[in-house]
Amino acid sequence: MASSPGVGGGGADGGVGDGPTTLDELYHINVVPAELHFKFRKELQGLRVGLNFEFYNLEVNDFEAKVVLKPLDFDRKWKFQYKPISGDIQLLSKKIPVTKYLNLQVGIGHNFQLKATGWKWKLSTCLGGDGVSQIRNKSKLNLFPGFDLRLGWKAEYVLPEIHGYV
Repeated sequence: MASSPGVGGGGADGGVGDGPTTLDELYHINVVPAELHFKFRKELQGLRVGLNFEFYNLEVNDFEAKVVLKPLDFDRKWKFQYKPISGDIQLLSKKIPVTKYLNLQVGIGHNFQLKATGWKWKLSTCLGGDGVSQIRNKSKLNLFPGFDLRLGWKAEYVLPEIHGYV
């Protein structure tokens, strides 16, 4: 969003410019759907088996399928996932809170296509990312037992530039 030269008070002549007249004109918020997940789940002998179909970047239709296996225990410490399209198999820890808004997840994995094994770690937060000021959130709908629909969205925002002097 470009701001007009008169925003924030006086111009070179000391008068008030032709800037925005309302608070709504000073900022811009854009709510964008970011991901759509279809999750099929079945509980078997103390484990939850899931088949996930995940669509990312809805503008370009990125797609990923996952088979996920995790314990049903409330205090679970790990999950196993296999991504057949990319050939990845991973054993991941649960997300560990580092601060109120920052989480750490670690794991080990193998990629069958690249024949590579390695460690994985990820820091995640709901506050921003991708070089854009944004807030991310996920909403989940349990449509019927064993099937969830999750919609991830992000609110990108541009705050006004405020200039002044004393």
